Formats: sequence, C-alpha cells, structure tokens
Amino acid sequence: MQPIEYRDASPEVRAVFDDIKATRKVEDVNNFWKYMANEPRMLAHLWGSLKEMMGPGALDPLTKELIYIAVSITNNCPYCMASHTAGARAKGATDAMLNELYAVTGLANMTNRLANAYDVPVDEGFKQK
Repeated sequence: MQPIEYRDASPEVRAVFDDIKATRKVEDVNNFWKYMANEPRMLAHLWGSLKEMMGPGALDPLTKELIYIAVSITNNCPYCMASHTAGARAKGATDAMLNELYAVTGLANMTNRLANAYDVPVDEGFKQK
C-alpha cells in the first residue's frame, strides 16, 4: 500500500484532507491519513469520529491524548504512540507526566493479565448498582 498524496487524491479524499488541514491548522496531513486515503470511506469515517471524540467534551484535550497513548502502548502501535505523544506534548504533557503514564500503563497491563489468568471474580462492592 502506498500513501495517497494530495495532488493524486480524488475530490472526496481532498475534501477530507482539506478539513484535516483546516481543523489542525497544518500545511499537510500526516502519513496516517495518507495511508487511510486508500479507502476513502474509511478515511472519512475515521476523521469524522476522531474529530468528534477528540473535540470538546467531558475530558480535557490532554487527558484524551494521554488515554490514546496508553491504549497505543497496550496495542503496540509505534505510529500512534509517537503521534499522540507529540499531541500530548503540544497540549502541555511533561516528561514526568509521560513517564508516569508509561509506568501506570505497564502496571495496569500486568495486573489485568494476572486478574484474567487467575479468573478473579469482581467484588460485589465494585459492581455498578
């Protein structure tokens, strides 16, 4: 699969690229979007979903980026880790915050796997009523 550059993109893809560039105030879209443009429907779906979920909401923008990093670590996605780390840094994340995030993510993965391995039942007090 090859990336789709703006000059080679269909009008449908260019419209999404234009929206990404305008929303993010960037000159060009990053590689993720260029590769997703190989399937224009998925490109539009992903961008619409990301724009909606990463926009204003109950969680602040930095928290959303940190969650994205943690999930990307768990899913072993170097591209997403790098992209969202850059986003988090742009929103104020410090080295100390990122180091603690890595530690908490690693610990959560370990305890999750242990709880699954031992088939630990959920305590009644933890269940939503």
